[in-house]
Amino acid sequence: MRQPDIEIYLKDADQQSVAAWLEQAIGPCSAWRQKGQTFKCEAAGIPVTWVPKAVGKWHSLMLESDATPWDDDIACARDAFAALGVQVRCAPGSWQEEESLEEGERWIRIDAEGEQEIVWRTD
Repeated sequence: MRQPDIEIYLKDADQQSVAAWLEQAIGPCSAWRQKGQTFKCEAAGIPVTWVPKAVGKWHSLMLESDATPWDDDIACARDAFAALGVQVRCAPGSWQEEESLEEGERWIRIDAEGEQEIVWRTD
């Protein structure tokens, strides 16, 4: 089932490389607009939010649409790793507010060693 939005976390990725990847994967990107610690742009009309160092060294990338080329976070994370060569983490499925804390700490890590489910405490 297609997720309503996409959110992945990238380690050691720079904003320009991410924008170039989005442009190749989705379409033309507007210039980034900074608001506080957050940067926003649009990739082929899809609202994109970039939060540098959202969790420690991890940058958050949020695509606020179900009209992306990816059905879910994992598909996007796989593509981001293939294009950028940096470790990527994402939730294993859509996260719900009412989920237990333990469920919220389950993540998928994608890197040169492959794909693995991990526990990631982000607080």
